[in-house]
Amino acid sequence: MKTWIKNPTATWTGNQTPAANGIVVEGSVITELVNGEPVSAVDEIYDAGKCVLLPGLVNCHHHFYQTLTRALPSALNKELFDWLASLYPIWANLDEEAIRASTTTAVCELLLSGCTTTTDHHYVFSDQTTNGIDIQAEVTERLGIRAILTRGSMSLGKSDGGLPPDEVVQNADDILKDSERLIHRFHQTNEGAMLQIALAPCSPFSVTTELMRDSAVLAREHGVLLHTHLAETMDENDFCLEKFGVRPVDYLEQVGWLANDVWLAHGIHFDSQEMNRLGSSGVAISHCPSSNMILASGISPVKELIKAGCAVGIGVDGSASNDASNLIQEIRQAFLIQRLKYGSANVSHKDALHLGTTGGAALFHRQDIGEIAVGKQADVALFNLEELRFSGAGDPIAALVLCGAHRAEAVMVAGRWRVREHQLVDIDLAQVMNDQKKAALKLTG
Repeated sequence: MKTWIKNPTATWTGNQTPAANGIVVEGSVITELVNGEPVSAVDEIYDAGKCVLLPGLVNCHHHFYQTLTRALPSALNKELFDWLASLYPIWANLDEEAIRASTTTAVCELLLSGCTTTTDHHYVFSDQTTNGIDIQAEVTERLGIRAILTRGSMSLGKSDGGLPPDEVVQNADDILKDSERLIHRFHQTNEGAMLQIALAPCSPFSVTTELMRDSAVLAREHGVLLHTHLAETMDENDFCLEKFGVRPVDYLEQVGWLANDVWLAHGIHFDSQEMNRLGSSGVAISHCPSSNMILASGISPVKELIKAGCAVGIGVDGSASNDASNLIQEIRQAFLIQRLKYGSANVSHKDALHLGTTGGAALFHRQDIGEIAVGKQADVALFNLEELRFSGAGDPIAALVLCGAHRAEAVMVAGRWRVREHQLVDIDLAQVMNDQKKAALKLTG
């Protein structure tokens, strides 16, 4: 089946190769960039005449389960540690129904915003939710999004000097055993992989040093990536100094994490020497602008991190600290906050689009996604400019970022349409919302 996505108003490929008249998709890959007419006959034409064509957006950090605690009154107007302390007791009551509903909600919201590849960092487990990642794998496969699911963990409870309450931490042996099980069951290594597993101890203040080291050993035995939160707030830096006697980047090195198979969420409070060490080691960073603003954590030094050698992508972060899972809006947030930091002449709309596409692909070590090129996976998003917010716009690609695009007209993942005419394909959104509301009410009372 050959599909010609024909004559978009504009195409941003993520590289320098033009595709003025669209692209041809065959199976799961892009087979032609069209500048005129396709070189051979096609089976289907998708008229993209009112749309901007982009590579599918790549989300580099999220907590799906937090869609159940958006705008929760008890967690409003707090900074990170106090915010977490108010939410941990609620999240401790997650059950399978809650994980299924929240994962479905988050993925649907991401797809509708143009996202084709996502990760999730799930680290809250209990006797009720030992198979949380299995549920997420089933949901992401059913909804057709490309996913890197991380087996998160917390093993350092309050009684041992950590931040989480003891009832939400797990035994390290159980964590490692389940991590290996998930890798064997779900991790795909082929080009075009739809589902991969990474290991993700939550943070220095919720995981023991031994588990950080052992997770790295296990990940490298099986060739999977490592992920954690780091340098999100000054409180975290102070915690590392008090608990371990070193700053977070030194701690990373001590536990064997200063390496190119690691990506970090947030990455705000680094000095210049630390950024150079991260870059020379190949560590990647997920910039989470909305979360960082809502929790007043700070601004990630994206330009310095890239200059140092870090791959940098964008993450929507948890929907209890964003409180949305909309990646095209997050690209605009990154554009705005980085302009505030570096000046309007030093950050362009294309810089922000790169973070949300090619930057994310590089972070995940994926050569097959993140741009529009022959041989790449057919992951694309189309945004219709026939909306009031875009009326009068001169540059259609700039308009997506500056005028605030918020929903995709159509989204394709691996050659399959997942969104058409602003609607999810084969998904009853009313049922999704009903299930989500029921799960949220049960969880929060």
